[in-house]
Amino acid sequence: MRMITRLLPLAVLAAPSVALADPTLECSQTTSSQVETGDCMAETEARVDGAVELALSFAMDAAKSLDEVTGRAVSAKALAEGQAAWTGYRDSHCDFVGTTMGGGSGTGIAIRACRIELGRARVRALMQAAQ
Repeated sequence: MRMITRLLPLAVLAAPSVALADPTLECSQTTSSQVETGDCMAETEARVDGAVELALSFAMDAAKSLDEVTGRAVSAKALAEGQAAWTGYRDSHCDFVGTTMGGGSGTGIAIRACRIELGRARVRALMQAAQ
């Protein structure tokens, strides 16, 4: 029951965000300027970051349980290391994506879109690990 109670907020956070494939298009449906789109992207990124943290907590609970059952302290440590590596990859890769905009006004939006897309994929991977 505890897991269901914790999953409900994640479903509420993630479900509307996953409805469309492109975060920029999602925000563009409800905004009328690049500034508004940027604000929407920032809000979406914050929600996705929250979903990543929540999914990570589920995966960490599962990893700690596995470590207890097996008597080995390896799963939780590996997950923490993997999360740190993923965060570094996300930041570096999305910074690269931003450079492909040539310094244009859409650079920030492109970076946020990348971070949102990678974050959504990370939530799916963490939730799979939590099962």
